[in-house]
Amino acid sequence: MTLIKKILRRKILVLGLLAVMLSANAQNKTYIINHKLIATVLSERYGIPAPVILAVAAIESSGGQGATARVLNNHFGIEGHNRFVNRKGHSSRYKQYDNEFASYIDFCQLITRKRFYAKLKGNENCKAWVKAISHAGYSEVPEQWEQKVMSVLNTEELKNASSFGFAKL
Repeated sequence: MTLIKKILRRKILVLGLLAVMLSANAQNKTYIINHKLIATVLSERYGIPAPVILAVAAIESSGGQGATARVLNNHFGIEGHNRFVNRKGHSSRYKQYDNEFASYIDFCQLITRKRFYAKLKGNENCKAWVKAISHAGYSEVPEQWEQKVMSVLNTEELKNASSFGFAKL
């Protein structure tokens, strides 16, 4: 009887994880569709591939649903000053923006100050960009972050990136 319970628990856990993954994928798909225009405009302005901008934003903001994105308009997990204090009197280490577009612009400007930028500017190789951003200390867990961003880059919405004005991966 306990063996059957263990098997059932394991199957329920697997189904639960699958449901969470599917929900996250749907959330990212909607997020990418809603933000592709700003990413395309900034890609042309800064020479950073729009799919990279979108994938990083989708990961860092949890598809726009993360608290930092919703409360602080910070879609990239950039640290800095904010005016937010929660009910318990705690503030966040993340920078606050007037709107999400300011967050996107700040991310692109942050990238332009990195050593690798001049070498990669205008290069459409998304994997090279993700590796460079990762190795430049953008994330506290670079290998995991890189895998997550590459996973979003490999979704249909970004694989077919040419459908909204930028080159394929």
